[in-house]
Amino acid sequence: MPDTPKDDLCHVTILGTGSYLPEKVLTNADLEKMVETSDDWITSRTGIKERRIAAPGEATSDLGTKAALKAMEEADIGAEEIDLIICATISPDTFFPSTACYIQKNLGAKNAVCFDISAACAGFLYALQVARHFLNTGNRKTALIIGAEKLSVMVNWEDRNTCVLFGDGAGAAIVQSREKSDRKIIASVMGSDGNQTAILSVPGGGSACPITPANANEKLNTISMQGREVFKHAVNAMRDASMQALERAGLTAADVAMVIPHQANARIIEAITDRLGIPAERTFVNLHKYGNTSAAAVAIALDEANKSGAIKPGDIVLLVAFGAGLTWASTIIRW
Repeated sequence: MPDTPKDDLCHVTILGTGSYLPEKVLTNADLEKMVETSDDWITSRTGIKERRIAAPGEATSDLGTKAALKAMEEADIGAEEIDLIICATISPDTFFPSTACYIQKNLGAKNAVCFDISAACAGFLYALQVARHFLNTGNRKTALIIGAEKLSVMVNWEDRNTCVLFGDGAGAAIVQSREKSDRKIIASVMGSDGNQTAILSVPGGGSACPITPANANEKLNTISMQGREVFKHAVNAMRDASMQALERAGLTAADVAMVIPHQANARIIEAITDRLGIPAERTFVNLHKYGNTSAAAVAIALDEANKSGAIKPGDIVLLVAFGAGLTWASTIIRW
């Protein structure tokens, strides 16, 4: 169902974006030396050529902090002006405190209320909508939202079906409420289906299945995925969410200047845009460079589209994502 209030109390606008990718590049050629796979196999099935891997001492909060600083710089916002920090992640520094609190400490954002949300690959768009509701109440004015992941610590590097997919990185945005703004969030849709929890998960490591000496060798704290089922649900959910958000905004696919989809798989992206009738030249893709960075993926792509000039003032931008849970979300922005 749509999650946008019919009458916004203010215009919620994105003032600045930022992203950070670790220095280490892991190519398909590198993976050929680690598991039974090939560049042709990976590229033909996923569209991924390489991904970034965080350094051993580089935590998710470090990635998120660096992305946040770039967003703050573009927005010309100081740390003390931020009164809300939401970090979307499934690879937190620790179960608690929240990764958002670590980022707050790094930034010196002493006036911010901080918390994490876990919505997997849809996390950044969930965070954007949560921040929008906070800003619409008038209780908060300036939010920092972050999608940050260090998925390399959750990957089974012996499983060729999943280890080729994921990478590390972070993206961020400064979001602020204003009485009037040409650039604003127009509409959002969010959804979940807990009946499909089994098709994409990390089964071990939590309270339901703690890691013990008896199961430590079973790699239960790594990503498990039923690829075909994920593909089917992802395409349908993102198509439907996009159409609902467009309808909510009073727009059609023809009005969309750029769609920025979750960067998980080239075939999924092609299937969604084909069903929406949006051509490739109006679809932003950086999947080949970074792989699937979960909650960070749409945030990184939005920043790259912004900084490269792929989206311009006045453009209608469609953001859409899908993740474990199952979770999905779509947001329409006038840039």
